Amino acid sequence: MITVTPAAAEQIKLSAEQGKAEGMSLRIAASRNDDNSIHYGMGFDDSKEDDITVTTEDIEIILSATSAELLKNTVIDFVELEPEKFQFIFMNPNDPNYKPPVE
Repeated sequence: MITVTPAAAEQIKLSAEQGKAEGMSLRIAASRNDDNSIHYGMGFDDSKEDDITVTTEDIEIILSATSAELLKNTVIDFVELEPEKFQFIFMNPNDPNYKPPVE
């Protein structure tokens, strides 16, 4: 369903530690924009009754059913986009603006 790379997992664990959110799950949300692209959000949260739970790289991820559908087969990575500027990226084949990386 969702895959977190080792680099992203390391950063998520560090963020949880720094934010005093150890033991909490990572909620990832996705919604469609007017242009059909996908908007992403994430933060630490407690699970709710209808949530879907996925574990990858020792990270417990919680999603709503709607977000789970939009995030199917997504890979989350943490990369250096510019020198000294790192950020999470969502490689999501369900997003019409997604272009797979060239290997």
